[in-house]
Amino acid sequence: MELNSMDEVHLARCVALARAAADAGDGAFGSILVDSAGQVLAEDLNRETTAGDPTAHPELALVRWAIASLEPDARAASTVYTSGEHCPMCAAAHAWAGLGRIVYAASSAQLAQWRAGWGLPSAPVRPLSINEVAPGITAVGPVPPFDDQMREVHANALPK
Repeated sequence: MELNSMDEVHLARCVALARAAADAGDGAFGSILVDSAGQVLAEDLNRETTAGDPTAHPELALVRWAIASLEPDARAASTVYTSGEHCPMCAAAHAWAGLGRIVYAASSAQLAQWRAGWGLPSAPVRPLSINEVAPGITAVGPVPPFDDQMREVHANALPK
């Protein structure tokens, strides 16, 4: 796993965004886009429930922002940090947009396992790894201890 000095700072922000999404009644996911110097360009959180749109994933919002705001070379040099590994829709959009590296706290396989353990239904889309969908993307994760933090965030968001 190749991490740089800013990865922990950015992943901590993603966990905080995921908590905010869960607190708002949405799925616990948050993401940020940074440039090649590590400066945050944009951030978003899951809005599936509050927007009434099952595609309102933060990773997809960042793809749309990057396409509208960045030249192709800047997109390629960027990094997306996210609380959870991209779903197939977001991984494909990331690749089509020509974005760079992805660093994720928890994997799709971990989330699927946690959900099954909590007796929740499976997601409507198979939990494929980023590289099964977009083999040319550098993807780093899961990243301890952020994966454990995300398990806690998801567990705390369970219906009481």
